[in-house]
Amino acid sequence: MIWSLCRRLTSCKTPCALMQECCVRTLGISSTCRLKPRDYSLPNSSWSPELMRLYEHYSSQCEVETETGEKKKGPWMKVPSYNRFLTHARGGVILSKIYQAKARIFTRNIKTPGAGFEFAVFVNKEEEKCDCVLQLGHLLEGPPGHVHGGAVATIMDEVMGSLATYIAGPCLTANLNVNYRSPVPLGSTVLLQSSLVKREGRKLSLTCQITSPDGSKLHTEATALFLVIKIGLLL
Repeated sequence: MIWSLCRRLTSCKTPCALMQECCVRTLGISSTCRLKPRDYSLPNSSWSPELMRLYEHYSSQCEVETETGEKKKGPWMKVPSYNRFLTHARGGVILSKIYQAKARIFTRNIKTPGAGFEFAVFVNKEEEKCDCVLQLGHLLEGPPGHVHGGAVATIMDEVMGSLATYIAGPCLTANLNVNYRSPVPLGSTVLLQSSLVKREGRKLSLTCQITSPDGSKLHTEATALFLVIKIGLLL
């Protein structure tokens, strides 16, 4: 099961930092060691013009300018993306020795730019939506020339998990249903759009779809159920 391990996002702390601090508090570890993480959701040389266009479109809505020329927060917020949790915040070096030091987040474990998942996630708090601009590389092949269905399900779970975590805190995927409508060509740029359907106690129901950038072609659609958990259950 693919899971989301971040505390509620805020404007002052990244999901990774919140997760790390939660681990530190749970294990009773204290340390002043901090490492500066790399944000893998920033543009690189492998990004296509279409991916850059979508990225800039959403980024422009993260900060808007008022009539008086002042800048303020926009409706969308970009979510940083790291390749691991355990070394980027207080206590990280110690935790890396306790847990798998070589562990990497599944969607960020391919080092070559453009070979795997190239994506950036944006959250809209008021509308309870999460959109992702995505380019899928050649190492994700399933059918000849097209993306593996497991890779498609993975990124949909990632995006819905980001939204569920943003809304409710640490969550695990309880159920994921995927309907494949049209294969996604390798190297293509697509748009993922996820939204909250309902919340009942610990349960969050969400939907997600993958389309062409202009929305004219539906590739995949999915529904999922996430459960809010206590982070201590995973440690």
